[in-house]
Amino acid sequence: MNQFDVIIAGGGAAGFFAAIQIAENNPELQIVILEKGKEVLSKVRISGGGRCNVTHAEFSPDLLAGYYPRGEKELIGPFHKFCSGDTMAFFEERGVPLKIEADGRIFPQSDSSTSIISCFLDCCHALGIKIITSCGVQSFNKPDKNWLLETTCGKFEAPDLMICTGSSNKTWKLLSSLGHSIVSPVPSLFTFNCKDPRINGLMGLSSEVSIDIPGSSLQAYGPLLITHWGFSGPAILRLSAWGARELHERNYEFRIRISWTQNMDAEDVFTELLELKKQHPKQRPANSRIGAIPKRLYLSLLEYCDLHQIERWADASNKQIRKLADELTGGTFAIKGKSTFKEEFVTAGGVDLKEVDMRTFESKLHDRLYFAGEVLNIDAITGGFNFQNAWTGAFIAARTILDKRQVNS
Repeated sequence: MNQFDVIIAGGGAAGFFAAIQIAENNPELQIVILEKGKEVLSKVRISGGGRCNVTHAEFSPDLLAGYYPRGEKELIGPFHKFCSGDTMAFFEERGVPLKIEADGRIFPQSDSSTSIISCFLDCCHALGIKIITSCGVQSFNKPDKNWLLETTCGKFEAPDLMICTGSSNKTWKLLSSLGHSIVSPVPSLFTFNCKDPRINGLMGLSSEVSIDIPGSSLQAYGPLLITHWGFSGPAILRLSAWGARELHERNYEFRIRISWTQNMDAEDVFTELLELKKQHPKQRPANSRIGAIPKRLYLSLLEYCDLHQIERWADASNKQIRKLADELTGGTFAIKGKSTFKEEFVTAGGVDLKEVDMRTFESKLHDRLYFAGEVLNIDAITGGFNFQNAWTGAFIAARTILDKRQVNS
């Protein structure tokens, strides 16, 4: 039997952060991290294109919580205890300088996730935290005062057990057998597959847009990227995050409406186009456009509206101009399917937050069972927010473990 004071299942961001917090504040405790894979911190290594987007420069707890489709209300209190600024301080105090980019994302100055991984591994080595890889948890229960784990590398026992296994169906099944409710996981943060002549040949083009899904309350604003398979970019990812469950129920077949002119409605654009026709009757429509719409996209929409071969605005009918105004402000596109990226895969789902004390990140059903990270029904949009959830939950759970031990000592 391998006996420890604290067992952490999952060698990812949350698991390492919690282990370090516990060990730094009570070096006498014997802590082990069990990781089923051959390597630890694999998601940290590949996140942010290998740069590791550790958090986001939103320093207000209330505003930070607004980036989480699942967990928004529940995270306000935790973020008041450990927020983005605390994350920055943690790494910088341990020799990892960070930088804030123009869009608010925060990375190590080295632009390499190796800086974060080395920080964690060096801390664990200095603090005597044991790390065991290729060690999958097969079962866990609490027959008496300690948690007993059966793993692929033997039995482990400890009074405190923290689950940081991320989106693990196996772990969720084990927790379900202990009575925990699991919100069924569905993909979040995915791109939309679309085949449409209006975007053929426009791969790589980006534009600021507003998007909504007709027949729903889902809408988003921001950059949209046209790809080989359809639509991506921050606006699409936001829409996918907030619509994760609804779009899953639609089997990822729906329509989106895109306004390429954002704040201008169809009547305003129609009026402006008519003014262009009046002021420049001899000018080709292809040589004049409104707003900041990219030229290649504008030319594609002209072709769709049968205006691309017209030599003069004077030859354009009001019907054609009306169609162009409608396309610029609300063209609809059929979405059939999604694309996800395994290295950045995020799910909506996990342990029901109603069964977790969000003041301590301890299970309400089982004493001294803790959670942190994506094992919970919490997820966010891209930008460092999912990591911030991991750091915050790990910090609070670690402090709870330390506080309980102090009371019981």
